Amino acid sequence: MTSVPIKRRVRDTFERAAATYDSAAAIQRRVCDRLLEELSWEDGGAPENILDAGCGTGYGAGGLRRRWPGARISGIDFAPAMLALARGALDRRLAADIEKLPFAAGSFDLWWSSLSLQWCDTRAAFREAARVLGPGGRIAFSTLCPGTFAELRAAFAEIDRHRHTLPFSEPDAARDALVRAGLREIRLIREKHTVFHPDLKTLLRSVKDIGAQNVGEGRRPGMMGRSAWRKVEAAYERFRAPDGLPASYDVLLGYAARS
Repeated sequence: MTSVPIKRRVRDTFERAAATYDSAAAIQRRVCDRLLEELSWEDGGAPENILDAGCGTGYGAGGLRRRWPGARISGIDFAPAMLALARGALDRRLAADIEKLPFAAGSFDLWWSSLSLQWCDTRAAFREAARVLGPGGRIAFSTLCPGTFAELRAAFAEIDRHRHTLPFSEPDAARDALVRAGLREIRLIREKHTVFHPDLKTLLRSVKDIGAQNVGEGRRPGMMGRSAWRKVEAAYERFRAPDGLPASYDVLLGYAARS
C-alpha cells in the first residue's frame, strides 16, 4: 500500500493546485473524454449508482451525468479543496482514500477513475473496486504508463541521475491487479497523447498547476542551479516540433467487470 508520508505529500500538492487545476488540465479532460467514449453498456441499460474514485474537480462526473442523467453519482477524493470545486457534478462527495473506500460491499454499478491510479497501490484500489461493485458491476479507469514524460526524463538525464517523474507501471501490472481482484472481461487500450508548450518553464508550470509534480522518493533534492537549468532547457529543445515543446502522455484506458 502507498506509504502514509507519500500520500500526505500527494494530497498536499493537490490541495495547493485546486485553484489552478481546471485551467491547466487539458490532457486530463482529453483522457477523461476518451475513457467515456470507449465505455460500453450493454442492452441499452444504465448504471444507477456510480462512484467517481479520485473525482478531482468533477469533470469526469459531469460527462457521466450527461450520458446517464438519472444515475446517482458519488465522488471521493483525498484533497478536500478539489472536492469543494466538484459540488455541482456530484450527488454526494466524501474525502476518502481510493485504497480504503467508506462504502458497503455491492454499493455501485460502475466504479470510474480517470488519471488517479498512478498515485495509488493499484492492487489495493482494484480490490476495493471489486468489493464495492454489485454483481455484474463494471470498472472504467485510465492511468499512465512508462512512456509518459519521456522527453522530460531524457532532458534531466543530461544533468543528474535523480528521478524526475513518477515510476509509471506497464499495462501488464494493471491486468495482473485486475485478475487478482477477481475481475473479468478485461479490455485494455494503450494510446499516446501529446500536449505542446511554447517553452520548458510553461510546460513545467502546467504540470505543477495540476498538482502532478514529482513527490516520490528519489527526486532531486534542493533547487536547480542556473547552469543546470540551461543544460536541461538545451536538451529539451532537441524535441521541439512545429507546435512547440512536446509533453508525451502514455495513457492506458481499462475496462473490466465483476462476476
